[in-house]
Amino acid sequence: MEYSLKQYALQQGALEIEYLEEFFLDFPRKKTAAEVVQRLAERDHQILMAEAPLPDDPGMVVPVSFKVAHELRANESDPQLADLVAQLEDCVKFDGRRVLYQWIGGTRSDWRGQGHFRALTEEQEVWAMANGFDEIVAKTKNKFYEMRSTLAQLDFDVIRFVPHPYEIGESKVFMSKRLGQHVIDAHRSRRSVVRT
Repeated sequence: MEYSLKQYALQQGALEIEYLEEFFLDFPRKKTAAEVVQRLAERDHQILMAEAPLPDDPGMVVPVSFKVAHELRANESDPQLADLVAQLEDCVKFDGRRVLYQWIGGTRSDWRGQGHFRALTEEQEVWAMANGFDEIVAKTKNKFYEMRSTLAQLDFDVIRFVPHPYEIGESKVFMSKRLGQHVIDAHRSRRSVVRT
């Protein structure tokens, strides 16, 4: 199977993400297009989406999975990103290296397990290597077992576990993948990418 991916420019991508988060993510707080633009405007970033035909109407292609990643710097001015860097400082080396943060993403529940997220991840890794990144980091919650499992299957390692004081499911799990040619050589998905 060949996966159909789109890489979006910032403005159009931000609108797509606002729509997608509303359409198929379960998070209580969705990102607005303005928030996406504000976060990504002054840093290297990538907005990727996978599309596929509907099973009962192959002529209708719909978004089924997406991923947004951006550069994470040692000296972040945004309080949320500064806090993230502080939580990673003893397990991720920032000095002299480029770190890509897998900010938001997901797959519609009825399309999970079909390889779309893998295809997005592998394309992200190709882009990251081409743009000089050394490592990709991701953060999830302990209760998101499917996401933790997916990242583990994509060879992300747990680098930090931050327990929540009252609810273990709310604990934070930080995962990382160091990049190199061996990562690209291990890719399994065939994909075509359209840049908009």
